[in-house]
Amino acid sequence: MEPPPLILFVPGLRPKPDPATHTAEMLRCLLEGIRRINPQICADLESLSECFEVVAWNFPFYGEYHDIEVDRPGIEAVLQQQTALAIDRAEAGSWRRRILRGVYKAADRLPFLIPQLATEKMELHLQDLLRYVRNRKGIADSTRRLLVAPLLEAAAQRRPTLLIGHSMGSVIASDVLWQLSHELVELFQLDLYLTLGTPLGQKYIQNRLLGSKREGVGRFPTNISNWINIAAVGDLTAIDMEITSDFLEMKDLGLIDDIRDYATYNYFRNDGRGGELNVHAEYGYLINDITARVISDWWATKRGL
Repeated sequence: MEPPPLILFVPGLRPKPDPATHTAEMLRCLLEGIRRINPQICADLESLSECFEVVAWNFPFYGEYHDIEVDRPGIEAVLQQQTALAIDRAEAGSWRRRILRGVYKAADRLPFLIPQLATEKMELHLQDLLRYVRNRKGIADSTRRLLVAPLLEAAAQRRPTLLIGHSMGSVIASDVLWQLSHELVELFQLDLYLTLGTPLGQKYIQNRLLGSKREGVGRFPTNISNWINIAAVGDLTAIDMEITSDFLEMKDLGLIDDIRDYATYNYFRNDGRGGELNVHAEYGYLINDITARVISDWWATKRGL
């Protein structure tokens, strides 16, 4: 009997709820998104819910958990809402967000502007990013090991694997895939790489990825079959919503079969209906119909449904 597929999720920055609670709430959002487009796939995945795993790197990195009750109103509201409303779309595409996107793009091209433009929240994120890329006290090494282990275990069991990287999680995932290609040199091939709200389109990030100082094949992971990127309108982490052009050399070198970008509208609100729109939230990305369709199609193919 063939082993069931595996969906591995690597979350972004900031403390997260304890792993069991975090996994359960994200799975609720994913299953609801899939249920809306394909109840059969939803039921099959739900019967094998252990096939969805979260790489819980945040607690070792921060030393604390996030209180799930802070997110609860937003989670319950997004589970009830069927799609992005006109008010969500208008807010996500507002002039304010467009102007901020332009400012952040300028800073990405001219990094010396970043300290002058960074908000308090951005400063904290930059500190966390630099702690990772500088590998202070080996924190990046230990973080990446948390993903290497389940990937290699899945490879040993010949389990088809879908790796999801949300936000900073996509940076960690990309580094691990590069390591497995060029340093650990493991016989591993990822079936599908899905990035959500990724900063990988930013030059600032690209210049800090493992392999960024190399050229040609040595610069990129060689173990990704297909890569799909989904970015929400108004997501100021994914300021470059299309990563295809940034990683087109992977296709030219024959390292990957396909890279595709999709834009979407997310509608998660931090305090539930009427609260602040947070288009970058992982819960909103997981329940989104485009994300759900990508995962549903992949699952159906691997399960023969």
